Amino acid sequence: MICKKVTIKNPTGLHLRPAGILCNEAMKYQSLITFDYDGGTANAKSVLSVLGACVKCGDEIELVCEGTDEEEALESLIKAIDSGLGE
Repeated sequence: MICKKVTIKNPTGLHLRPAGILCNEAMKYQSLITFDYDGGTANAKSVLSVLGACVKCGDEIELVCEGTDEEEALESLIKAIDSGLGE
C-alpha cells in the first residue's frame, strides 16, 4: 500500500466532469484506489463516491493505492490531478 497527499487545483473542485475523468483513470488499474478526505474515504473508481466527498478547489486529499500496480496507479492519478482533470 502506498499513499500520497495531493491538492485539488480545479477551480470548481471535483464536480461531475473531473470526477468522471478521475474515475476513468482509476479504472485502468487493478489496484484498490481510494482517497481520504475530511475524515471519510471515497472509492476513486466510483463517480458517486467521488462526488459524495464534496471536494473543493484547494482541498487536500490523500490518495491510497493497494495492489499489484499501485505505484503506476498512484503516479498516473497524481499526474491527472496536477494537470487539472481536463479543465
